[in-house]
Amino acid sequence: MTTASETPALNIALLGGGTVGSQVARILTEDADALTQRIGAKLQLTKIFVRNPQATRDYQLPAEYYSDDIDEVMADADIVVELMGGIDPARELILKAIAQGSNVVTGNKALLATHGNELYEAAAQAGVQLSFEAAVAGAIPILRPLRDSLSGDRVTRVMGIVNGTTNYILDQMDTTGASFNDALAEAQRLGYAEADPTADVGGEDAAAKAAILAHLAFHAPFTLDQVYTEGIAEITDLDHKAAASAGYIIKLLAIAEQLDDPAGVVLRVHPTLLPRQHPLASVRDAYNAVFVEAENAGELMFYGPGAGGAPTASAVMGDVMSIAKRKLRGGPGRTHTARRELDSLEIGETTTRYMMVVRAADAPGVLAKVAGTFAEHNVSIKSMNQTPDVASTEEHKTALLSFITHRAKESQLAKTLEATKSLDVVDDVLSVMRVEGK
Repeated sequence: MTTASETPALNIALLGGGTVGSQVARILTEDADALTQRIGAKLQLTKIFVRNPQATRDYQLPAEYYSDDIDEVMADADIVVELMGGIDPARELILKAIAQGSNVVTGNKALLATHGNELYEAAAQAGVQLSFEAAVAGAIPILRPLRDSLSGDRVTRVMGIVNGTTNYILDQMDTTGASFNDALAEAQRLGYAEADPTADVGGEDAAAKAAILAHLAFHAPFTLDQVYTEGIAEITDLDHKAAASAGYIIKLLAIAEQLDDPAGVVLRVHPTLLPRQHPLASVRDAYNAVFVEAENAGELMFYGPGAGGAPTASAVMGDVMSIAKRKLRGGPGRTHTARRELDSLEIGETTTRYMMVVRAADAPGVLAKVAGTFAEHNVSIKSMNQTPDVASTEEHKTALLSFITHRAKESQLAKTLEATKSLDVVDDVLSVMRVEGK
């Protein structure tokens, strides 16, 4: 029987003492005995790197744990956990940790989506492990299943709600009729949205996660600048009403899909209409979910809390435990380097559907004229609905025409949209959104 003095120990340095960092510190200290029993080694939190060691934190440890001296914090660390966020100095510190032979756990999606390939290669060359489950969808275990469980399958598509802030806002607009600004304010009050929500509502946060998901799903390098990105700030009450009347709900989706002709991957983030019976349509509030389509496994969905200190800390600790078990067994760290080259394709190459709401003259022949633009560009109309227009007057009678197309190439749909806008019988194109699901 191994005595307490004989139990091996692993030193853990924590970079960042914010919301997630504080929860990781709590788990490492409060659950220390249980963690030791599970892996047969002590996980010793040695130091926490912070800018202000005197600040009060969500979970407060004795003062000696906190330091603003990075060399002191990282000295003799078996595992470095980076939870600072941002590109710099996080990138330099992770490279420093790798160079000194430390394994690294990070939740830094922005860094991985821009400099991930550099970090993966550095870790591979050093023989250390770089893990990042917490970078996508909080507590949801999605990166390990893509990397491990589905590694013997061919993933064809990943589609997910990966930003809790935007999902909460869109859910409030759909269920309560709240305006975008009111729903955003409530999200900020509840702590779902940052004081500056630009990266969330603009889609950049989801785009970074799309690049990471694509890297693991398709075993090829992708970066943030290859993701087509639209946010939700322009979504209106009319969009929600048009979607609801057709049996759809609006979600901000991150989509990565592999095409065969032309060969490559399309990465896109944008507001999307989903049928209300689709599994992702039922994801409410600030929750996340990722829907995976694979050649043999078929359709899979992973669901859970996508943000927050404790849920994200759970994902971080999963990586810490994985690294600790591997170190006890011996052998090199697992790497995530890309194994093949796949082109990143423009969104025009993908095949999707549109919902288009048009304000047009309420007169004979108008519907045929508008529908004719779809036929001219080989886009088939699946359904059409005409509703009264509150802006209609006796002098200029108008109606709202709502079209949902069959699947067509995005480039054809874009040309159809431009042609529709140019018609003399069309006052305005009020809403255009892509449609997914059957």
